[in-house]
Amino acid sequence: MINTKNVPKAIGPYCHAMKAGDLLFTSGQIPLNLNGEIVSDDAREQTTQVLENLGAILKEVGLGYENVVKTLIFISDMNDFDVVNEVYGQYFTGKLPARSCVEVSRLPKDVKVEIELVASFK
Repeated sequence: MINTKNVPKAIGPYCHAMKAGDLLFTSGQIPLNLNGEIVSDDAREQTTQVLENLGAILKEVGLGYENVVKTLIFISDMNDFDVVNEVYGQYFTGKLPARSCVEVSRLPKDVKVEIELVASFK
């Protein structure tokens, strides 16, 4: 079980991430700052915060974005796809992970984006 002080506390009964063998599975991250507040209503700023939170979880266990093998993006409006994709592309360069992106009817705290990932320690 992995939790870090560098991202907002989980808002439910779960941990930030779980190591299983050579893999790290994160819980979905939403755009909360360290105070547990939504950073903005803007999809670009929300995506940036989500990826910063995921980066902090990766760093906690000595990994980086280059270790990510799979991501799953949930967005509340597919019209935000281009903006989310643009921000995402600033964090994932070089070896790109497999990815899914789905529109959902609603996300926790009515945010616009949530992302979870799987990373490899190898």
